[in-house]
Amino acid sequence: MIKSSYPAWLHSVHHDGSEEYISDANPRIGSEVKVRLRCESGAPIKEIYLRTFPDGEQALSSMKICKTIAPCTWWEVDLIINEPVVSYRFLIVTEDTIWSYGAAGPSSCIPLDRTDFRLLANQNYPDWVHSAVFYQIFPDRFADGDIENNPQPDEFDYQGYGPKTFPWGSEPDPDHPFPLIFYGGDLIGINQHLNHLHELGVNAIYLNPIFTANSNHKYDVTDYFNVDEHLGGNDALIQLRQALNEWEMRYVLDIVPNHCGYWHPWFQSARANEKSEEAEFFVFNDHPDDYVSWLGVWSLPKLNYKSRELRRRIYEDHDAVFRHWLLAPYEADGWRIDVANMLGRQGETQISAKVVQEIRMAVKGSKPDAYLMGENFFDGTPQLQGNQLDAIMNYTGFTLPLWYWLDTYREWAHNLGRHVTAHTAMSTEAMVATWITRMASVPWTITLQQLNILDSHDTSRLKSIVHGNKALQKLAIIVQFTFPGVPCIYYGDEIGMSDDPALQSRGCMIWDQQEWDLDLYQFYQALIMLRRQSPILQTGGFQILGVEKDTFVYLRHNSQGRIIVIGHRSPKPRPSGEMPVAHGGIRDNKRFREMFSGQILTVKNGSLLFPKLEQGATIWIEL
Repeated sequence: MIKSSYPAWLHSVHHDGSEEYISDANPRIGSEVKVRLRCESGAPIKEIYLRTFPDGEQALSSMKICKTIAPCTWWEVDLIINEPVVSYRFLIVTEDTIWSYGAAGPSSCIPLDRTDFRLLANQNYPDWVHSAVFYQIFPDRFADGDIENNPQPDEFDYQGYGPKTFPWGSEPDPDHPFPLIFYGGDLIGINQHLNHLHELGVNAIYLNPIFTANSNHKYDVTDYFNVDEHLGGNDALIQLRQALNEWEMRYVLDIVPNHCGYWHPWFQSARANEKSEEAEFFVFNDHPDDYVSWLGVWSLPKLNYKSRELRRRIYEDHDAVFRHWLLAPYEADGWRIDVANMLGRQGETQISAKVVQEIRMAVKGSKPDAYLMGENFFDGTPQLQGNQLDAIMNYTGFTLPLWYWLDTYREWAHNLGRHVTAHTAMSTEAMVATWITRMASVPWTITLQQLNILDSHDTSRLKSIVHGNKALQKLAIIVQFTFPGVPCIYYGDEIGMSDDPALQSRGCMIWDQQEWDLDLYQFYQALIMLRRQSPILQTGGFQILGVEKDTFVYLRHNSQGRIIVIGHRSPKPRPSGEMPVAHGGIRDNKRFREMFSGQILTVKNGSLLFPKLEQGATIWIEL
């Protein structure tokens, strides 16, 4: 049940940016769209107005009832798209008061405009991501396709150490520096295992950095214009692109524009000559050895985007870094921007919005349907308003609240160096509220593009997060594949990999199928197929139907059907009982089949009589 002090009928009021409520989610300026609102047929509503804000002045447009199909009444109004961003909310008039209804839900007070619904006009969207299922690969740990290009100890010196390639899957020398531990994974190895990705069902790859760098992670780039030879060089990327075309897959590259590596020629030039052109690419407190770096890490000097010449080389020029790799013969399908939350930000210099907007112009100018996605562990909503990023790695809007609900609520910061832990799990109400507030803060079209992850190279693996509890692991996976946004699997999760004692989440991919969790692998296959075949899950609407102590229920819907998802975290089963669904616009006698068990339920008196729910999640698909 949803607990609220608001009248019960308000739970039936619903609008989102999906096709049942907006006739054109990607309008052009000057066009007209129909805006619809759904509510309970017996709700005590006298009038409804669409409240817009053209050119900074409030405008109210009266809505009319367009249809009534029990248990719902639909209201409608025409809206002229006359600005790049059109914000709107609804004013619902009853006998007693006026309720505001925006993207954050109903309100008895006057809400802030930033929680209004928003339509974006004249946008270039990567529509292909709606049907994409991504697979993230950390190249050095996926597959060694060519042992001849493996790093050798005498190639360079790093504080007295050289790179060392260990046998695949072996335990590394504990005294060897972590960035110099290699296993020989390369692009050739990825190419050789595209059949695995195809059989799994994924159709897009997100590659961690592949440009020339000294470390295994390659966030210390020394050459933005060449693929590291240890990964196969530029030719290997061209061959991978060609193979991906044959498999009908796409790929996204990872770029580090916030900082470069200490040994990058730009930084070495800047250190050698403070009058050099490259010296303005960095900030020196005391030349040449005291300089600004990423979180004080000496090997990662931070780039200074006050420099016009730097901006020209990174993204403005026709063959700048951001443009170069989108063009033939590499033809990447987009970018993941490392630490996008920090780009263009350093003390009194706060030009992040300008830099990311200009990057977007360059990327979309080179490839209009390129996917521009950024890393952000925090509130990324300012960059998600249609003029900067298409999406972020959706940690705060999806991943973290789900983790904290499944395990314990904790916060971490680099400066503190440890977690602040609550020792209790986040409440269901708080998790759902976090989801809703994050979705309410961005346009719906952006919500559908968010990269929803359960883990990554920067976190523990999901299996370790839930302490090996397979029911909770499967619960999280079901949510990932049914939540608004784009699912992304971290390599090896599909076969049951957990954190490695020495390498953490960056362990070597296990290729011996005798060591695979085949039940989990087949579970992933089934959900990937469902996701790729279901327009409801790709672009359908979203509504919370129920919130209980250990249980949540949400609805995905479009004009063709509905899918109900239930998650239950407690090891103690939820007893069999009724769950109201009429407030989701679901009529009596509608039938739903559970995806895995095949059990069928029928809506009666506005409710579904769900069976006993064990720990885990279930998916109920309308018949």
